Amino acid sequence: MTPATRQIAFINTAHTVTHYSLLILPTAVLVMARPGGPFGAEYGPILALATGMFVLYGLMSLPQGWLAQRVGRKALMTVFFFGTAASLIAAALASSPVMLAIALGGVGLCTAIYHPIGTTMLVEAAGDKPGRAIGVNGVFGNIGVALAPVITAFLANAIGWRAAFAAPALVCAAVGLWWLRTPIVEATAHRNARPFPPIPRHLVRRAVVVLMLIAIASGLVFNAFTLLLPKLMQERLAGGSLLPLVGLAAFLVTLCGALTQFSVGRMIDRTTLKRVFLPVSLVLAPAMAALSWAQGWQVLPLSALVAASIFGQVTVNETMAARYISPELRARIYSVRFFVGFLGAAAAAPVVSVLYERTGSLAAVTLVLSAFSVVTLGCALFFPDRREELRPELWARAEPVAAE
Repeated sequence: MTPATRQIAFINTAHTVTHYSLLILPTAVLVMARPGGPFGAEYGPILALATGMFVLYGLMSLPQGWLAQRVGRKALMTVFFFGTAASLIAAALASSPVMLAIALGGVGLCTAIYHPIGTTMLVEAAGDKPGRAIGVNGVFGNIGVALAPVITAFLANAIGWRAAFAAPALVCAAVGLWWLRTPIVEATAHRNARPFPPIPRHLVRRAVVVLMLIAIASGLVFNAFTLLLPKLMQERLAGGSLLPLVGLAAFLVTLCGALTQFSVGRMIDRTTLKRVFLPVSLVLAPAMAALSWAQGWQVLPLSALVAASIFGQVTVNETMAARYISPELRARIYSVRFFVGFLGAAAAAPVVSVLYERTGSLAAVTLVLSAFSVVTLGCALFFPDRREELRPELWARAEPVAAE
């Protein structure tokens, strides 16, 4: 394994760790919520303790590009691994809502490092065709999303909810120790690097506007869906029992999203972004709305369709910056993009919690998410459809073209 390949392997593993760590609570809460327990008996208030985690996850992504220039990517990723592990241990030891909220806040603070830093390193290493690399990286992230409910359900059911936080903390620390022994590969060493093309400014602005709008909408929809998925499976499929079945069902649904993300990554390298973005966005709003009324086994295929659409969009969105933003600005744009997106994601926990507490079901939540999915469709319609994306040498001829 070459140093570059080894580094990409760590970036992909860190993506799994990030999404796994953020999604332990939505399944663990199904065991934690019990009469006489330290956190109370209600689902909504315990889930709301994750709000601070997602706020910090978004807020602290903003300065990562600036920090990377001063302390280096190696140091930041070291903080990511060991800080996340320590925070998960603190969550496992929590004995009150305040302690748990603080520990989860630490998880959000440390995992905020990953996306601006890891995605930048990945895109620069991928060269001229980043779609496949981003797709594979997305699969690793979604493996974390998929494994979190099934492994958490197993550990919480067999040992206890504290083990569901402690076990991944040990894995994260072990990977961090391995990372310390791995030299970082500088982006300038990539053999396929070539000058970034002169893209017309009006198209760059248009792409950035879409990137920021879709970050807000998809951040909320993505996070809310992954948060409510275990509870949805428990209510509609498992009849309020059989926690391992809940975890397995959520795993299968998320796996569909991961497979779609890999397929979308391969498609992106062969066609323009809009031609992938538009059909993926078309199915999200109606599928999410249908999920509001689905019961029994109908929930599985509809949830899989929603997951496929949501996760497929992620690959498209990550590739937007790679195709339209120059490398020297990319880390900053990724920081702003993830900051904006994760602020939307931070609203997910209180939205799910409040709507569930007031209505007693998840139907209202999925209807609200369906409305936000229309914003995603609007972004797909507005995004440029330019053949120059696949043949960057043609951008020089496109420069004098008037704004569309």
